[in-house]
Amino acid sequence: MSNRKLVLVVDDDPGILRGLSRLLNRHGYDSKVFQSAEAFEDCGDVSTAICIVLDIQLDGRSGIELRYRLSSAGVSLPVIYITANDNDSVRSAAIKSGCIAYLTKPFSAASLLEPVARAAAGLA
Repeated sequence: MSNRKLVLVVDDDPGILRGLSRLLNRHGYDSKVFQSAEAFEDCGDVSTAICIVLDIQLDGRSGIELRYRLSSAGVSLPVIYITANDNDSVRSAAIKSGCIAYLTKPFSAASLLEPVARAAAGLA
């Protein structure tokens, strides 16, 4: 990794991971991608990251539950949720868990880059 700011991305869709990694790279961020909640939980130290882009549905696991486990473990990184299955109850649960953004797929590059920039600036 370079000394650019690191964004962690967790999504079970390889195409989404590739696309977000390229987008973040073009805008001056490094990314580390994970195709499952388990892979992310096994990654070890996340203290160098500025935020987590986290899919809400991860192969039968809940990104929101992962967020709560991280919080319980003392990980306080800002979270940007992404989802293809938007509904009022999921949105409410995501916001209640403490996210800095909730994006419905497909979303614009700007709608992702704005909260990432806030996290990088320490404003999230």
